[in-house]
Amino acid sequence: MRILSIHNNYQIRGGEDESRESEERLLREMGHTVEVYQEHNDRVAAIGAMKTAVKTVWSDESYKIVQQKLRESNCDLIHVQNFFPLISPSVYYAAKAQGVPVVQTLRNYRLLCPNGLFFRDGKVCEDCMDKLVPYPGVMHGCYRENRPASAAVATMITTHRAMQTWSKMVDTYITLTEFARQKFIQGGINPEKIIVKPNFIHPDPGVGEGAGGYALFVGRLSVEKGLDTLLTAWEKLGDKMPLKIVGDGPLANQVADLAKRLPQVEWLGRQPMSKVHALMGEAKLLIFPSKWYETFGRVAVEAFAKGTPVIAANIGAIAELVEHGRTGLHFEPGDSTSLLQQVEWVLQYPEKWQQMRFAARAEYEAKYTAAENYRRLMDIYSLVHKGTIV
Repeated sequence: MRILSIHNNYQIRGGEDESRESEERLLREMGHTVEVYQEHNDRVAAIGAMKTAVKTVWSDESYKIVQQKLRESNCDLIHVQNFFPLISPSVYYAAKAQGVPVVQTLRNYRLLCPNGLFFRDGKVCEDCMDKLVPYPGVMHGCYRENRPASAAVATMITTHRAMQTWSKMVDTYITLTEFARQKFIQGGINPEKIIVKPNFIHPDPGVGEGAGGYALFVGRLSVEKGLDTLLTAWEKLGDKMPLKIVGDGPLANQVADLAKRLPQVEWLGRQPMSKVHALMGEAKLLIFPSKWYETFGRVAVEAFAKGTPVIAANIGAIAELVEHGRTGLHFEPGDSTSLLQQVEWVLQYPEKWQQMRFAARAEYEAKYTAAENYRRLMDIYSLVHKGTIV
Protein backbone atom coordinates (compact mmCIF):
# COMPACT_ATOMS: atom_id res chain seq x y z
CA MET A 1 0.00 0.00 0.00
CA ARG A 2 1.18 3.53 -0.80
CA ILE A 3 0.29 6.26 1.70
CA LEU A 4 0.78 10.02 1.58
CA SER A 5 1.31 11.23 5.15
CA ILE A 6 0.57 14.91 5.74
CA HIS A 7 1.54 16.91 8.80
CA ASN A 8 2.35 20.42 9.99
CA ASN A 9 5.20 20.47 12.52
CA TYR A 10 5.37 22.92 15.41
CA GLN A 11 8.49 24.63 16.74
CA ILE A 12 8.50 22.43 19.84
CA ARG A 13 8.39 18.68 19.37
CA GLY A 14 6.04 16.66 21.53
CA GLY A 15 4.76 13.17 22.13
CA GLU A 16 2.46 13.32 19.13
CA ASP A 17 5.43 13.92 16.84
CA GLU A 18 7.01 10.77 18.26
CA SER A 19 3.78 8.84 17.73
CA ARG A 20 3.34 10.00 14.15
CA GLU A 21 6.95 9.21 13.27
CA SER A 22 6.65 5.77 14.89
CA GLU A 23 3.59 5.06 12.77
CA GLU A 24 5.34 6.06 9.53
CA ARG A 25 8.40 4.04 10.47
CA LEU A 26 6.30 0.97 11.28
CA LEU A 27 4.51 1.15 7.94
CA ARG A 28 7.83 1.25 6.11
CA GLU A 29 9.14 -1.67 8.17
CA MET A 30 6.08 -3.66 7.09
CA GLY A 31 6.80 -3.01 3.42
CA HIS A 32 4.49 -0.09 2.65
CA THR A 33 5.54 3.04 0.79
CA VAL A 34 5.08 6.19 2.84
CA GLU A 35 5.53 9.54 1.15
CA VAL A 36 5.50 12.65 3.28
CA TYR A 37 4.27 16.18 2.72
CA GLN A 38 5.06 18.43 5.66
CA GLU A 39 5.13 22.09 6.58
CA HIS A 40 6.83 23.66 9.58
CA ASN A 41 5.80 26.60 11.71
CA ASP A 42 9.24 28.09 11.21
CA ARG A 43 7.82 29.45 7.94
CA VAL A 44 5.19 31.55 9.73
CA ALA A 45 7.55 34.43 10.47
CA ALA A 46 8.62 34.64 6.83
CA ILE A 47 5.08 34.39 5.49
CA GLY A 48 3.63 36.98 7.86
CA ALA A 49 0.53 37.03 10.02
CA MET A 50 -1.96 38.02 7.32
CA LYS A 51 -0.90 35.38 4.79
CA THR A 52 -0.74 32.76 7.54
CA ALA A 53 -4.31 33.59 8.52
CA VAL A 54 -5.44 33.11 4.92
CA LYS A 55 -3.52 29.83 4.61
CA THR A 56 -5.13 28.58 7.83
CA VAL A 57 -8.53 28.70 6.15
CA TRP A 58 -7.48 27.57 2.68
CA SER A 59 -4.00 27.03 1.25
CA ASP A 60 -3.88 27.02 -2.55
CA GLU A 61 -0.21 26.08 -2.27
CA SER A 62 -0.96 22.92 -0.26
CA TYR A 63 -3.84 22.01 -2.55
CA LYS A 64 -1.57 22.13 -5.60
CA ILE A 65 1.30 20.29 -3.89
CA VAL A 66 -0.92 17.43 -2.73
CA GLN A 67 -2.71 17.19 -6.05
CA GLN A 68 0.63 16.98 -7.87
CA LYS A 69 1.97 14.35 -5.46
CA LEU A 70 -1.13 12.23 -5.92
CA ARG A 71 -0.91 12.46 -9.71
CA GLU A 72 2.72 11.35 -9.65
CA SER A 73 2.66 8.66 -6.95
CA ASN A 74 -0.61 6.77 -7.37
CA CYS A 75 -1.23 6.72 -3.60
CA ASP A 76 -3.96 4.52 -2.17
CA LEU A 77 -4.94 7.09 0.47
CA ILE A 78 -3.78 10.19 2.28
CA HIS A 79 -3.39 10.17 6.06
CA VAL A 80 -3.55 13.68 7.50
CA GLN A 81 -1.91 13.88 10.91
CA ASN A 82 -2.16 17.64 11.35
CA PHE A 83 -3.09 20.34 8.84
CA PHE A 84 -2.87 23.38 11.13
CA PRO A 85 -1.96 26.12 10.42
CA LEU A 86 -0.09 26.19 7.10
CA ILE A 87 -1.47 23.16 5.25
CA SER A 88 -5.20 23.71 5.83
CA PRO A 89 -8.20 21.47 5.01
CA SER A 90 -7.67 22.24 1.31
CA VAL A 91 -5.67 19.00 1.13
CA TYR A 92 -8.88 17.01 1.67
CA TYR A 93 -10.31 18.60 -1.46
CA ALA A 94 -7.14 17.90 -3.43
CA ALA A 95 -7.41 14.23 -2.50
CA LYS A 96 -11.09 14.04 -3.41
CA ALA A 97 -10.40 15.68 -6.76
CA GLN A 98 -8.06 12.76 -7.49
CA GLY A 99 -10.45 10.16 -6.11
CA VAL A 100 -8.14 9.33 -3.19
CA PRO A 101 -9.66 8.46 0.24
CA VAL A 102 -8.84 10.59 3.30
CA VAL A 103 -7.98 9.48 6.83
CA GLN A 104 -7.55 12.13 9.54
CA THR A 105 -6.03 11.42 12.96
CA LEU A 106 -7.43 13.82 15.56
CA ARG A 107 -4.48 14.56 17.85
CA ASN A 108 -6.09 17.62 19.47
CA TYR A 109 -9.53 19.29 19.56
CA ARG A 110 -8.83 21.92 16.88
CA LEU A 111 -12.02 21.17 14.90
CA LEU A 112 -14.05 22.22 17.95
CA CYS A 113 -11.88 24.62 19.96
CA PRO A 114 -9.64 27.48 18.74
CA ASN A 115 -6.74 26.55 21.03
CA GLY A 116 -7.28 22.84 20.49
CA LEU A 117 -7.16 22.06 24.22
CA PHE A 118 -10.56 22.85 25.78
CA PHE A 119 -8.52 24.68 28.42
CA ARG A 120 -8.54 28.33 29.50
CA ASP A 121 -7.53 30.28 32.60
CA GLY A 122 -6.17 27.20 34.34
CA LYS A 123 -9.25 25.02 33.91
CA VAL A 124 -11.31 23.04 31.41
CA CYS A 125 -13.40 25.24 29.10
CA GLU A 126 -16.04 24.04 26.63
CA ASP A 127 -17.54 27.44 25.82
CA CYS A 128 -17.07 26.90 22.06
CA MET A 129 -18.35 23.32 21.97
CA ASP A 130 -21.96 24.12 21.02
CA LYS A 131 -21.28 27.29 19.04
CA LEU A 132 -21.59 27.32 15.24
CA VAL A 133 -19.13 30.21 15.38
CA PRO A 134 -16.60 29.71 18.21
CA TYR A 135 -16.64 33.38 19.17
CA PRO A 136 -15.79 32.88 22.90
CA GLY A 137 -12.37 31.67 21.80
CA VAL A 138 -11.90 34.92 19.88
CA MET A 139 -13.10 37.10 22.74
CA HIS A 140 -10.66 35.44 25.13
CA GLY A 141 -7.79 35.26 22.63
CA CYS A 142 -7.53 31.54 23.27
CA TYR A 143 -5.06 30.82 20.47
CA ARG A 144 -1.63 32.12 21.53
CA GLU A 145 -3.36 34.75 23.71
CA ASN A 146 -3.93 36.71 20.52
CA ARG A 147 -7.38 37.80 19.34
CA PRO A 148 -6.52 38.29 15.64
CA ALA A 149 -4.83 34.88 15.53
CA SER A 150 -7.79 33.35 17.38
CA ALA A 151 -10.14 34.98 14.87
CA ALA A 152 -8.23 33.29 12.04
CA VAL A 153 -8.63 29.89 13.68
CA ALA A 154 -12.31 30.52 14.40
CA THR A 155 -12.80 31.53 10.76
CA MET A 156 -11.22 28.25 9.63
CA ILE A 157 -13.50 26.22 11.91
CA THR A 158 -16.64 28.14 10.91
CA THR A 159 -15.88 28.17 7.18
CA HIS A 160 -15.34 24.44 6.96
CA ARG A 161 -18.41 23.72 9.05
CA ALA A 162 -20.42 25.77 6.54
CA MET A 163 -18.73 23.94 3.63
CA GLN A 164 -19.47 20.60 5.36
CA THR A 165 -15.80 19.75 5.01
CA TRP A 166 -15.68 17.69 8.20
CA SER A 167 -18.61 15.53 7.12
CA LYS A 168 -18.07 15.21 3.35
CA MET A 169 -14.34 15.42 2.70
CA VAL A 170 -12.97 12.97 5.30
CA ASP A 171 -13.68 9.26 4.93
CA THR A 172 -12.75 8.33 8.48
CA TYR A 173 -11.33 9.92 11.60
CA ILE A 174 -9.03 8.23 14.08
CA THR A 175 -9.16 9.23 17.73
CA LEU A 176 -6.65 7.91 20.22
CA THR A 177 -9.18 7.13 22.96
CA GLU A 178 -12.89 6.59 23.42
CA PHE A 179 -13.02 9.76 25.53
CA ALA A 180 -11.78 11.85 22.60
CA ARG A 181 -14.18 10.04 20.27
CA GLN A 182 -17.13 11.02 22.44
CA LYS A 183 -16.01 14.65 22.52
CA PHE A 184 -15.95 14.82 18.72
CA ILE A 185 -19.35 13.14 18.53
CA GLN A 186 -20.63 15.75 20.97
CA GLY A 187 -19.12 18.36 18.65
CA GLY A 188 -21.09 17.09 15.67
CA ILE A 189 -18.83 14.58 13.89
CA ASN A 190 -20.67 11.51 12.55
CA PRO A 191 -19.97 8.70 15.06
CA GLU A 192 -19.89 6.13 12.26
CA LYS A 193 -16.84 7.89 10.84
CA ILE A 194 -14.76 7.84 14.03
CA ILE A 195 -12.61 4.82 14.93
CA VAL A 196 -10.46 4.52 18.06
CA LYS A 197 -6.84 3.48 17.54
CA PRO A 198 -4.35 4.37 20.28
CA ASN A 199 -0.74 5.30 19.88
CA PHE A 200 1.90 2.65 20.52
CA ILE A 201 5.46 2.26 21.75
CA HIS A 202 8.00 0.75 19.34
CA PRO A 203 10.49 -0.69 19.82
CA ASP A 204 9.55 -2.30 23.13
CA PRO A 205 11.78 -0.60 25.74
CA GLY A 206 11.68 -3.68 28.00
CA VAL A 207 10.62 -4.07 31.62
CA GLY A 208 12.47 -2.17 34.33
CA GLU A 209 13.24 -3.19 37.89
CA GLY A 210 11.34 -0.41 39.63
CA ALA A 211 13.98 -0.34 42.34
CA GLY A 212 14.74 3.40 42.36
CA GLY A 213 12.14 4.25 44.99
CA TYR A 214 11.30 7.61 43.41
CA ALA A 215 8.30 9.18 41.69
CA LEU A 216 8.73 10.52 38.17
CA PHE A 217 7.09 13.24 36.10
CA VAL A 218 7.84 13.51 32.38
CA GLY A 219 6.35 16.24 30.21
CA ARG A 220 5.90 19.92 29.55
CA LEU A 221 6.26 22.08 32.65
CA SER A 222 2.97 23.96 32.30
CA VAL A 223 -0.28 24.62 34.12
CA GLU A 224 -2.42 22.40 31.88
CA LYS A 225 -0.07 19.51 32.66
CA GLY A 226 -0.80 19.97 36.37
CA LEU A 227 2.70 20.96 37.48
CA ASP A 228 1.33 23.31 40.15
CA THR A 229 -0.68 20.43 41.63
CA LEU A 230 2.37 18.17 41.63
CA LEU A 231 4.69 20.72 43.24
CA THR A 232 2.19 21.58 45.98
CA ALA A 233 1.66 17.89 46.77
CA TRP A 234 5.39 17.30 47.12
CA GLU A 235 5.81 20.23 49.47
CA LYS A 236 3.19 18.56 51.68
CA LEU A 237 4.69 15.07 51.32
CA GLY A 238 8.05 16.00 52.79
CA ASP A 239 10.87 13.52 52.44
CA LYS A 240 8.74 10.36 52.20
CA MET A 241 9.56 9.82 48.50
CA PRO A 242 11.99 11.52 46.11
CA LEU A 243 10.61 13.15 42.96
CA LYS A 244 12.43 13.44 39.65
CA ILE A 245 11.07 15.88 37.06
CA VAL A 246 11.97 15.60 33.36
CA GLY A 247 11.00 18.33 30.91
CA ASP A 248 10.95 22.05 30.31
CA GLY A 249 8.37 24.77 29.89
CA PRO A 250 6.76 27.92 31.31
CA LEU A 251 6.91 26.71 34.93
CA ALA A 252 10.60 25.81 34.78
CA ASN A 253 11.55 28.57 37.22
CA GLN A 254 9.06 27.30 39.80
CA VAL A 255 10.39 23.77 39.42
CA ALA A 256 13.97 25.00 39.79
CA ASP A 257 13.08 27.00 42.92
CA LEU A 258 11.38 23.98 44.52
CA ALA A 259 14.33 21.75 43.66
CA LYS A 260 16.61 24.21 45.48
CA ARG A 261 14.40 24.30 48.57
CA LEU A 262 13.55 20.58 48.76
CA PRO A 263 16.42 18.11 48.51
CA GLN A 264 13.98 15.31 47.62
CA VAL A 265 13.02 17.09 44.36
CA GLU A 266 15.38 16.85 41.39
CA TRP A 267 14.83 18.68 38.08
CA LEU A 268 16.62 16.96 35.21
CA GLY A 269 15.48 19.22 32.35
CA ARG A 270 15.12 17.71 28.89
CA GLN A 271 16.50 14.21 28.45
CA PRO A 272 16.94 11.86 25.46
CA MET A 273 14.35 9.11 25.13
CA SER A 274 16.82 6.40 26.16
CA LYS A 275 17.42 8.22 29.45
CA VAL A 276 13.69 8.80 29.98
CA HIS A 277 12.94 5.11 29.53
CA ALA A 278 15.74 4.18 31.92
CA LEU A 279 14.30 6.55 34.53
CA MET A 280 10.81 5.13 33.99
CA GLY A 281 12.05 1.59 34.43
CA GLU A 282 13.60 2.34 37.82
CA ALA A 283 10.81 4.62 39.08
CA LYS A 284 8.40 3.39 41.71
CA LEU A 285 5.61 5.28 39.98
CA LEU A 286 4.89 7.82 37.27
CA ILE A 287 2.68 10.80 38.03
CA PHE A 288 0.41 12.21 35.30
CA PRO A 289 -1.34 15.23 36.86
CA SER A 290 -2.93 16.86 33.80
CA LYS A 291 -5.81 19.29 34.18
CA TRP A 292 -6.95 19.26 30.54
CA TYR A 293 -8.65 16.72 28.29
CA GLU A 294 -5.60 14.87 27.03
CA THR A 295 -6.40 13.09 23.75
CA PHE A 296 -3.97 10.35 24.80
CA GLY A 297 -1.16 9.90 27.33
CA ARG A 298 1.92 8.53 25.60
CA VAL A 299 4.08 8.97 28.69
CA ALA A 300 1.72 6.74 30.68
CA VAL A 301 1.88 4.01 28.04
CA GLU A 302 5.68 4.23 28.00
CA ALA A 303 5.57 3.70 31.76
CA PHE A 304 3.32 0.66 31.28
CA ALA A 305 5.86 -0.78 28.84
CA LYS A 306 8.49 -0.49 31.56
CA GLY A 307 6.14 -2.11 34.09
CA THR A 308 5.66 1.12 36.04
CA PRO A 309 2.15 1.96 37.34
CA VAL A 310 0.77 5.48 37.01
CA ILE A 311 -0.97 7.86 39.39
CA ALA A 312 -3.16 9.95 37.08
CA ALA A 313 -5.67 12.76 37.32
CA ASN A 314 -9.18 11.44 36.87
CA ILE A 315 -9.89 13.49 33.75
CA GLY A 316 -10.01 13.04 29.99
CA ALA A 317 -8.23 10.30 28.13
CA ILE A 318 -5.63 9.63 30.82
CA ALA A 319 -8.36 8.47 33.19
CA GLU A 320 -9.39 5.99 30.49
CA LEU A 321 -5.86 4.69 30.00
CA VAL A 322 -5.11 4.16 33.70
CA GLU A 323 -7.45 1.69 35.41
CA HIS A 324 -7.81 2.64 39.06
CA GLY A 325 -6.64 -0.15 41.32
CA ARG A 326 -5.17 -2.26 38.50
CA THR A 327 -2.62 -0.31 36.44
CA GLY A 328 -2.43 2.67 38.77
CA LEU A 329 -4.52 5.09 40.80
CA HIS A 330 -6.71 8.13 40.12
CA PHE A 331 -6.85 11.42 41.99
CA GLU A 332 -9.03 14.48 41.61
CA PRO A 333 -7.56 16.81 38.97
CA GLY A 334 -6.04 19.96 40.43
CA ASP A 335 -6.33 18.62 44.00
CA SER A 336 -2.89 18.29 45.58
CA THR A 337 -4.34 16.69 48.72
CA SER A 338 -6.01 13.98 46.65
CA LEU A 339 -2.71 13.32 44.85
CA LEU A 340 -0.89 13.19 48.19
CA GLN A 341 -3.35 10.60 49.50
CA GLN A 342 -2.68 8.30 46.53
CA VAL A 343 1.09 8.55 46.96
CA GLU A 344 0.74 7.71 50.64
CA TRP A 345 -1.44 4.69 49.71
CA VAL A 346 1.41 3.40 47.56
CA LEU A 347 3.79 3.73 50.50
CA GLN A 348 1.35 1.96 52.78
CA TYR A 349 0.61 -1.00 50.47
CA PRO A 350 3.85 -1.94 48.68
CA GLU A 351 2.73 -5.51 47.88
CA LYS A 352 -0.46 -4.33 46.16
CA TRP A 353 1.56 -1.76 44.22
CA GLN A 354 3.96 -4.49 43.10
CA GLN A 355 1.01 -6.42 41.67
CA MET A 356 0.12 -3.34 39.65
CA ARG A 357 3.56 -3.47 38.01
CA PHE A 358 2.65 -6.78 36.39
CA ALA A 359 -0.76 -5.43 35.36
CA ALA A 360 0.80 -2.31 33.82
CA ARG A 361 3.15 -4.38 31.66
CA ALA A 362 0.30 -6.70 30.66
CA GLU A 363 -1.73 -3.65 29.58
CA TYR A 364 1.08 -2.57 27.28
CA GLU A 365 1.42 -6.04 25.76
CA ALA A 366 -2.34 -6.28 25.14
CA LYS A 367 -3.00 -2.83 23.66
CA TYR A 368 0.06 -0.76 22.82
CA THR A 369 2.56 -2.90 20.90
CA ALA A 370 3.56 -2.28 17.30
CA ALA A 371 1.94 -5.56 16.20
CA GLU A 372 -1.44 -4.67 17.68
CA ASN A 373 -1.30 -1.14 16.33
CA TYR A 374 -0.37 -2.32 12.84
CA ARG A 375 -3.30 -4.74 12.82
CA ARG A 376 -5.73 -1.96 13.76
CA LEU A 377 -4.27 0.50 11.29
CA MET A 378 -4.48 -1.99 8.41
CA ASP A 379 -8.11 -2.70 9.30
CA ILE A 380 -8.86 1.03 9.04
CA TYR A 381 -6.92 1.51 5.80
CA SER A 382 -8.59 -1.54 4.26
CA LEU A 383 -12.07 -0.30 5.12
CA VAL A 384 -11.34 3.18 3.80
CA HIS A 385 -9.68 1.93 0.62
CA LYS A 386 -12.64 -0.35 -0.10
CA GLY A 387 -15.08 2.48 0.64
CA THR A 388 -16.97 0.57 3.33
CA ILE A 389 -16.85 3.37 5.92
CA VAL A 390 -19.69 5.91 5.75
